[in-house]
Amino acid sequence: MNHRIYKTPFSAVYPMYIQKAERKGRTKAEVDEIIRWLTGYDENTLNTLIETGVDFETFFNNAKINPDADKITGVVCGIRVEEIQDPLMQKIRWLDKLIDELAKGKPMDKILRG
Repeated sequence: MNHRIYKTPFSAVYPMYIQKAERKGRTKAEVDEIIRWLTGYDENTLNTLIETGVDFETFFNNAKINPDADKITGVVCGIRVEEIQDPLMQKIRWLDKLIDELAKGKPMDKILRG
């Protein structure tokens, strides 16, 4: 299945992740830390991907997903993330779930499955 989000530039959604976190008293640095934990990107690579406007599909296809990502469970948009069959959609929803947890005030060590 080809969802519209796959071709959406990551840079179009990234500011919304930051806004969601900042509205709840969290920081851009925490959002970036979560994204780097999930994707394996370093700060420079993450910034380059945002600046060049790669789409979600490219963003996640080039990522080295954290081996602990399968510990991310729960519901996003009414769907259990651990039950999503499409690997790309699951990665996108994992990130959504981690940002939700940040906005809900969960400690970083718990978000990063420490």
